[in-house]
Amino acid sequence: MQRDRHDSAPWPADDASPEAGDLHRMPQTLRAYRELRRRILDNEMPPNAQYLEQELADALGMSRTPVREALIRLSDERLVEVRPRHGARVLPVSVDDMREIYEVMTELEALAARKVAERGLSRKETRLLEQAVSDMETALERDDLGSWARSDEIFHALLVDLAGNSRLSQVVATFRDQAHRARMQTLKLRPKPVDSNREHAALVEAIRKRDGETSASTHRRHRQKAGTLLLRLLARCGSEGL
Repeated sequence: MQRDRHDSAPWPADDASPEAGDLHRMPQTLRAYRELRRRILDNEMPPNAQYLEQELADALGMSRTPVREALIRLSDERLVEVRPRHGARVLPVSVDDMREIYEVMTELEALAARKVAERGLSRKETRLLEQAVSDMETALERDDLGSWARSDEIFHALLVDLAGNSRLSQVVATFRDQAHRARMQTLKLRPKPVDSNREHAALVEAIRKRDGETSASTHRRHRQKAGTLLLRLLARCGSEGL
């Protein structure tokens, strides 16, 4: 495949994913969309790389039509730029993009933290948050930043979902996905996120006390701090973004 400014690497087999069986049962357009989106978000299709429709179709084992339709949908999500007769280019994530994303995500997640604290959690729900924090601690003890990042995303997704507002969950999930590429790309550049774990634990404690104001302010500071760090790392990566 043609990959501008990037070394070529073999495509992972479709059955490498634990959800491969589900993917193969999906309509082809949806399967193409989900698999290409996953590869973009996980940086398997790197920023600024260019792909022809036929290349992508061959990689996914399908015709060009569902791939073309998937690329149009990914273009609407600002993940790719569709180029007539030239396939698609994976769009980079710029510092300005991430600044806007974190501004919105920070306030929406702070709202979720407030709502969760005010309504209160069951023991089972509280244990879910505590388990995510514990998993992050274990990952840091092993210096496994990949596992830490997955547990961190689970924590944030749980927090928003526990607010009980499906529209809030949908909107935040979209922004979280858009931020995922930048977070993964800069993960090994950041300091060991020990403070982040402490901030998560402090949030859980505020939620346990049903203190909505403290929960919101604690989480807002956490996200603002994380956003500032991410923007600094993105700027270090270069003005073109990731």
